[in-house]
Amino acid sequence: MPDPEYSILLPTYNERENLPIMIYLLDKYLKDINYEIIIIDDNSPDGTLEVAKKLQKAYGEDRVVLRPREGKLGLGTAYIHGLKHSRGNFIILMDADLSHHPKYIPQMIETQKKHESDIVTGTRYAGNGGVSGWNLKRKIVSKGANILTQILLNPGVSDLTGSFRLYRKECLAELISKSISKGYVFQMEMMFRARKAGLRIDEVPISFVDRFFGESKLGAQEIYGYALGLLKLFATVS
Repeated sequence: MPDPEYSILLPTYNERENLPIMIYLLDKYLKDINYEIIIIDDNSPDGTLEVAKKLQKAYGEDRVVLRPREGKLGLGTAYIHGLKHSRGNFIILMDADLSHHPKYIPQMIETQKKHESDIVTGTRYAGNGGVSGWNLKRKIVSKGANILTQILLNPGVSDLTGSFRLYRKECLAELISKSISKGYVFQMEMMFRARKAGLRIDEVPISFVDRFFGESKLGAQEIYGYALGLLKLFATVS
């Protein structure tokens, strides 16, 4: 079997209910695409890795690749870990909690081919994109963070805090090697650095749906860390 063209990185932490549905949807919508799924589980106490092993048996080891880690080490390092084990020429980053629907991936791939993009990012804040399932407070926090980032960094991308993206592998590796951020700020820094490097970035409107199972990883500590990270980028990255 030839190496996959696309590697989908799925960092997981306590996603045992969501993961089987996500893998099913990926299989459903990517029938004509040569891809692999790399699951990077951070020692989930709910048994996510055991569920992933069953999915690997069901879909095959070439399709579902397991690269677990010993602890919860952060989103940015999860991508670094997954990137080391990926075989595809393009990397797709998305959440495993069903917030990002795989039905948008073919459109992202088509957009990349049409424009020869270095990055295609899903956006909630352009075209017919949007958010479903958030309360007013969560919407205000997300929109406010995005607006503040636009003002300070002027990155030319409508959705800085999203994490559903397709990258050329070499571009992602280069951006990660320069990254100084952790957690949620990591996604924002990728776009900021990509624009400054002159990379071609295109957008695909998506509908973001809040998770059905489990608890959101976004809390007061993450919001505080985002604000500090944004100010650090503004002050130090030229």
